[in-house]
Amino acid sequence: MAEVTASLSIGQVAERTGLSVHTLRFYEQEGLFISPVRRGPAGRRSYTQDDVDWLTVCIILRASGMPLPALRRYTDLVREGAGNEEERLALLREHHGRVTTQIGRLTQSLDLITFKVGVYEDLLDQDRRRPGQWAGRDS
Repeated sequence: MAEVTASLSIGQVAERTGLSVHTLRFYEQEGLFISPVRRGPAGRRSYTQDDVDWLTVCIILRASGMPLPALRRYTDLVREGAGNEEERLALLREHHGRVTTQIGRLTQSLDLITFKVGVYEDLLDQDRRRPGQWAGRDS
């Protein structure tokens, strides 16, 4: 007996993924689905849980800064199936390097911001402890 998979509307997929309906249509136009988006009898888009799972991968890769052409290439490779794992690995290693560099820069930024917050907290604490100085509160 054939397995029946639940069909999800574009609105349901938008709700599950946090993507807008517009973005889902854009992802379809850009070829970012592993399988073509199916259409129901009335021509409405019909998605499966596999589509949602793949979109989750795409969302994470985009949030990590993967450029759209790289994501499109990765999708193409996955769609092609077995035999191109080395190219997939190379693409992901390259992106891994970019993300690692970005994390390093963000860590430096966070360190500076944390230091500056501490400087200003210390300054304000000193001002509040000075006798006879108004500390910004009503007496």
